[in-house]
Order: sequence, then structure tokens, then C-alpha cells
Amino acid sequence: MIVSLLGTLGAHTRQMLANWGFAARLFIKLLGMSGVALKRFGLVRDQVHFLGNYSLAIITVSGLFVGFVLGLQGYYTLQRYGSAEALGLLVALSLVRELGPVVAALLFAGRAGASLTAEIGLMRAGEQLTALEMMAVDPVQRILAPRFWGGIIALPLLAAVFSAVGILGGYVVGVLLIGVDAGSFWSQMQGGVDVFKDVGNGIIKSVVFGVAVTFIALLQGYVAKPTPEGVASATTRSVVVSSLSVLGLDFILTAMMFSI
Repeated sequence: MIVSLLGTLGAHTRQMLANWGFAARLFIKLLGMSGVALKRFGLVRDQVHFLGNYSLAIITVSGLFVGFVLGLQGYYTLQRYGSAEALGLLVALSLVRELGPVVAALLFAGRAGASLTAEIGLMRAGEQLTALEMMAVDPVQRILAPRFWGGIIALPLLAAVFSAVGILGGYVVGVLLIGVDAGSFWSQMQGGVDVFKDVGNGIIKSVVFGVAVTFIALLQGYVAKPTPEGVASATTRSVVVSSLSVLGLDFILTAMMFSI
């Protein structure tokens, strides 16, 4: 009984370490092929369009409604302390520091990440990746690398759109509907948001999230079992792991940024 349990535990541990090792090797290989991928920028550009443009609608609508909610909640909270004029600062800092990069990454994982995993998984199931290898074409260089950099470029742009639309939503609710002074709204925001510390940290977060979400999506599709059930399982696993990774990385990055 105990020997069998230890054997099972050892087998699972060995398999987990092997999976981590394969993921690390694939990540290093993708980084090593970055120069080749960026030289063929047309492929990367197409992936930025595929991943970014097709995610723009959900990012814009979500950012607008998040801004609406921040405007309402922020106003009623600040009004208790007589600081309703700081509503613009509250909305802007909440979006550029946290909600913009994090929510955009979660939406990106659900929309673009799932699409990437399903696409690569279907290529694996249809033996297209194997066919490329038979023709002496490296699928990591030709298929994965352009998508990897497309996701890294697309997510910061989407996060910026999310934050900008969210600030506009906060303005609509706070100034146009509730009646906060427009001058105070914009002046407090302009004076309180630091370009390098606040906006810069948000950009760093969105780039890190872009690397994590895109790589996880590509990895899950690349190692998916070549069956319909395998592709479906890999797609689900991609969204779950990506979302948890974004939240965990957000905590680590926030702790590091505020400790500096």
C-alpha cells in the first residue's frame, strides 16, 4: 500500500518536472527565435491584427462599463469624506495601475488565448505540425514565434485602450450624469497620475501578462492530445492556467513595484 502510494507520487512528480522542463525549453527556444520572427514582421503583424483587432470589441465594451462602475462607486465613497472632486484621480489610478492590465489580460486569455490554443491544437490533431517537420520547417519558428510576439505586442495596446475607455466611462458617469466639476475631474487626474510610476508600471504589467498568457496558450495547444477531447481539454486548461497566472503575477509585480 505505502510502496504503491510512493510509486504513484514519484511518477506524478517525475511527470510534472518533465512538463516544466519541456515548457522551459520551449520558452527559451521561442526567445532565441525572436530575431528571426521579427525579421518576418508581416507574420507578426497578421497575428497582432488577429489577436488584437478581434479582441477590441470586448475590451472596449468591458472598459466602458468598468469605468461606469468606478465612477458610481468612487463618487459615493469619496462623497462621504467630502472629496468628490478627486473622482478623476481615483478612476485613473484604479485603471492604469491595476484594472486596465489585469482585466484586459483576463479577457485576452478568454478570447485570444483560447483561440490560439484551439488553433494550434487543431494543427496538432490534423498533423499539420508533423507535416511541417517532415518538410524540414520548424513549427516553433514558423507557427509559434509569430503568434508569441503578436500576443506580446497586442495585449499592452488593448490594456491602454481599456484604461482610456474606462476613464471616459468614469467621466460620463461622474461629470455628465452626477455633476462633478469637469475641471476638478481632469486637474486632479493630471496632477496625481505619475507617467513613469503609475502608467509605466501598468505597461510593465501588461507586457509581462502578454508573455505569460500567450506562452501558456501556445504551450497548451502544442502539447494537446490529437483528439477532439484533447483539444477541448487543452483550451479549457489554457484559460484557467492563464487567468490564475495573471492574478498571481499581478500580486508579485505589485509587491515588487511598491517596495522599490
